[in-house]
Amino acid sequence: MSGAAREVTLVVDGRSVVVAEGASLLDAAGAAGVELPALCSDSRLSPVGSCRTCLVRADGRLAAACVTPAAAGTRVSTGTEELVDLRRDAVRTIVSALPSYALGPQVPSELARVCRDLGIGPQDARGSGGRGRDDSHPYVHLDRDLCIACGRCVRMCAEVQGTFALTLTGRGADTVVAPGTGGPWAESDCVACGGCVDTCPTGAITQPGEGSGLTSAELLPVVPRDAAAPDVVRTTCGFCGVGCALDVAVRDGAVAAVLPARDGPVNQGHACVKGRFAHGFAVSEERLTTPLLRGADGRLEPVTWEAAAAHIAQRLATAVDAYGPDSVAAISSARATNEENYLFQKFLRTVIGTNNIDNCSRLCHAPSAAGLVASFGLSGGTDAFDDLVRADCLLVVGANPVEAHPVVGARLLRSSLRGARLVVADPREVGLARYADVHLRPRPGTNVALFHGLAHVLLAEDLVDHGFLRERAGGVTELAALVASYPPEQVARLTGVPAADLVAAARLYGRAERPAIVYGLGVTEHLHGTDGVRTLANLAVLRGAVGTGHGYGVNPLRGQNNVQGASDMGALPDLLPGYGKVADPAARARAEAVWGGAVPSRPGLRIPDMFAAARAGTLRALWVLGEDVCATDPDTGNVERALDSCPFVVCSELFPSRTAQRADLVLPAASWLEKDGTFVNFDRRFQRVRPAIRPPGQARTDFAALHAVATAMGRDLGCTTPAAALAECARIAPLFAGLSHDRLDRETAVAWPCPDPAGPGTPKLYEERFATPDGLAHLAAVPYLPPGETPDDDHPLVLVTGRRWAHYNSGSMTRRSGNLGLAPVDQLDLHPDDAARHGIRDGEPVAVESRHGRARLTARISTETAPGQVFCAFHFPTSGVNRLTSGHADHATSCPEYKVTAVRVTAC
Repeated sequence: MSGAAREVTLVVDGRSVVVAEGASLLDAAGAAGVELPALCSDSRLSPVGSCRTCLVRADGRLAAACVTPAAAGTRVSTGTEELVDLRRDAVRTIVSALPSYALGPQVPSELARVCRDLGIGPQDARGSGGRGRDDSHPYVHLDRDLCIACGRCVRMCAEVQGTFALTLTGRGADTVVAPGTGGPWAESDCVACGGCVDTCPTGAITQPGEGSGLTSAELLPVVPRDAAAPDVVRTTCGFCGVGCALDVAVRDGAVAAVLPARDGPVNQGHACVKGRFAHGFAVSEERLTTPLLRGADGRLEPVTWEAAAAHIAQRLATAVDAYGPDSVAAISSARATNEENYLFQKFLRTVIGTNNIDNCSRLCHAPSAAGLVASFGLSGGTDAFDDLVRADCLLVVGANPVEAHPVVGARLLRSSLRGARLVVADPREVGLARYADVHLRPRPGTNVALFHGLAHVLLAEDLVDHGFLRERAGGVTELAALVASYPPEQVARLTGVPAADLVAAARLYGRAERPAIVYGLGVTEHLHGTDGVRTLANLAVLRGAVGTGHGYGVNPLRGQNNVQGASDMGALPDLLPGYGKVADPAARARAEAVWGGAVPSRPGLRIPDMFAAARAGTLRALWVLGEDVCATDPDTGNVERALDSCPFVVCSELFPSRTAQRADLVLPAASWLEKDGTFVNFDRRFQRVRPAIRPPGQARTDFAALHAVATAMGRDLGCTTPAAALAECARIAPLFAGLSHDRLDRETAVAWPCPDPAGPGTPKLYEERFATPDGLAHLAAVPYLPPGETPDDDHPLVLVTGRRWAHYNSGSMTRRSGNLGLAPVDQLDLHPDDAARHGIRDGEPVAVESRHGRARLTARISTETAPGQVFCAFHFPTSGVNRLTSGHADHATSCPEYKVTAVRVTAC
């Protein structure tokens, strides 16, 4: 951990101010309450001092404040008539090359505000224009005539996003920003993070449509907004699990723009294309706006909420009376708030009387929970993201954060570019792999052998922390005996990773002073996913890099916005809120004391077991909350048969999904932009979610829907507000006892465990002891076992599924936004050798067949995949990708083996 920051004291306009060591005079002026124009400066970027609009006198010398360090004792003058004149001359020179509309009311830019403050008007803008526009991109438009070549957009793209998609072209007064590829913006490498829009000081780069040009200059100005300016609501992004803080601008009841919060705990003023721009789904004409009940003719017809709640209540009660409580099951949602997940599991356990509740972590990070608990004692990542980016060696395994978690990917890339060593382990050449010191490309399904090979080198070359192993770990002898049979040459045969690369990677990780491990679904979604998590955790334990000051542990990247929170809240068949086991009398007693009734002691059904029970006829009612299981779950045919076999299926959804189309009753749900509550992000931070707009029509939050059904069943769930629900959860779960909405409104984000309302959260786990019964970290001596499927002559290729940068999960929200223009189809990535062997041309339609099903995709020939492997996403349900995947699943957790499916590919 870093020590306390040093400070320096200086005098600004006669006032003593204190700033951190390394701050600039511009920072010091801000600390003194003085706003200086700085058209080339953004606090997120390295300073360049090119515009000369922030001139001050420091100890009598003229200086550009943005590039001059704040030195102790310096006396700074900012407001003399001479300095104001110099700034006015500098700004007037810049403005003189622009057309007059650059300072018009239709361009609410930082430059326009500076000009108003300095008395510079449209008459000073005398440029002839004519450099043209680029409106080819759905989210980013460029007016070249407004560009002042300040370079902020270029530096934002390079330093914050790490895409390097922009450059400055031309000479002298003709210098202008342009895509680095030289063509239209839409055909560039731009990933539409919006950073260039946000930082542009002139309005040269804007977002089109309603709210065009809304940047931080208009939304969050220093001077008070006028009545026509939009309201701004701070919330947490509802896409991936990074947990970006967003400022949502609302005008006339609709979203006008979304900006990343400059003080966001995780994103720090950055966002991705989904969080920044993909809010069009909220006003899609396909939004469900009224409950729908399937009639005798088989069609879904609108009904009132009262009728819908009464029908659900009657059907659930009938199932319980005739077949018992365990004939009812529910699938909760990683998209729902913590409070909704809490209420749903309480409904199942107290109103229905069953533990048959699960959530989609079953399909992604259930092995993380099981593996991390077995190794360390708790189910979350071990360290805060702010610490990870200070690591001097990053081991990124089975993850593609550049596309799936872009804000994380950008910050990890920045760490690498600033000197951290980077090891990437992934079968594909994912984004970070292009910058890696070592890229390990194991054959899919061989992770455990790879991790044992790395452990072998750490032990063989004595790159381990003996004191830590002696005092804080168990199982060292057993692990050492096992990995002795995994030397680099043997691991090369098992995994396809060259022995020299394995050794190089182990040495980088083993010799680092502050190593960190970050991993994703490429570790968990395997037949032996839990073993993969545990053997990856072995590496951190061997290095003493978890729970100590010389390492940043093991940290999973969560895929959906609240997949961590759904499990935290007890939406699991064997665990109560806060991870108390339903089989543990003490954990049940805590819940029973708060809920005032008995809690069933037998663990309930996992999601695959629910579907099996439905096909067998023993599951009589299923409520699916916010999950399109017909699109996202493996072996789609079996899922569809399960829904068709279940006598009563309720689906709570935003859109008429494939699951909704098979339901007997559909409830219109509110989106994350319309909800009140909290999410938990990938590094265990609770953060507030606040409603920015109202749900359309009769759509309701899942929280309200659950109360309506419970009331119709004659039961009171209590906790009538989301704030009350979190407070009640805190009474049951010691991990969350110190959390509340009031606290999160004050502190922005708090990491669990947080047992005390007066105490801090716990960003870094296990500093004193591990949460296992004996207080030790447990090394896992488990052998490598092969994946569930292997290729053969009929199915010679191995399919890996994952995500693309423009879409999210099943694509239900992003496909109903401008993102569809960025990625209009699901593509199948093939290596050129495989494309030639199978007669496939780039861009043509292909059929992909496995032993389980068939899908249609569009070929994309790329060296990102290795020969013998193909890759695709699952963002377009009509492609049928999950019809290909098998029923193989992790033995410990039932997590599907999405990452290894044998297929053949033919041209259509």
